Amino acid sequence: MQPTTDAPVQTQRVSYEEFLELLNDESHAEWVNGEVIDKPFPNVKHQQVCTGLFFLVGTWVWSHHLGKVFHPPLQVFLTLPDGKQVSREPDIVVVLNDWLPQLQKQYFDGAPNLIVEVVSPPRRVDRTEKFLEYEAAGVPEYWIIDPEREYAEFWQLDAAGAYRAAFTGSEGVYHSRELPGFWLRVEWIWQSPPIQEILRAWGIV
Repeated sequence: MQPTTDAPVQTQRVSYEEFLELLNDESHAEWVNGEVIDKPFPNVKHQQVCTGLFFLVGTWVWSHHLGKVFHPPLQVFLTLPDGKQVSREPDIVVVLNDWLPQLQKQYFDGAPNLIVEVVSPPRRVDRTEKFLEYEAAGVPEYWIIDPEREYAEFWQLDAAGAYRAAFTGSEGVYHSRELPGFWLRVEWIWQSPPIQEILRAWGIV
């Protein structure tokens, strides 16, 4: 008798504590209801956009003493209303001062103030899966940045707990709701002007 080939694939499941033990500074993975999901290796353009945004957002937050800004490998652990538990590794996480007590040794427990995802294949993860998770978990502000298409989406949670598009496009000015006073010319993301030019526009120098 020939072995069957249509048997369901068994996925090894691990606890969240076991998942955290597997992580190190060189591993990038996420945890969804007990399943470990490896993240794709980012390309150069993705890295450039992440680095630029981290510097811009970080400069604003640090210069105004608003809180802390993180890049991978910080995990964000979320429990959704339906009981689903996930741990995502966003490209940028902003935690304002009042939320800092929720920081654990390896992860942030709950919904941070702001999450930024720079789109990587497959696109559905950032645009659909994480969008719905962050919305359900109550992340107040979610930015989806697409470096290949040079297109940005800035979502803000409304009073009913649903994301509303505050700004979408490739150029123009976006004003953050979570970061007091912060504004961004979206084209800066793609054009990378001299940092002194941006700081002067912000009135920091």
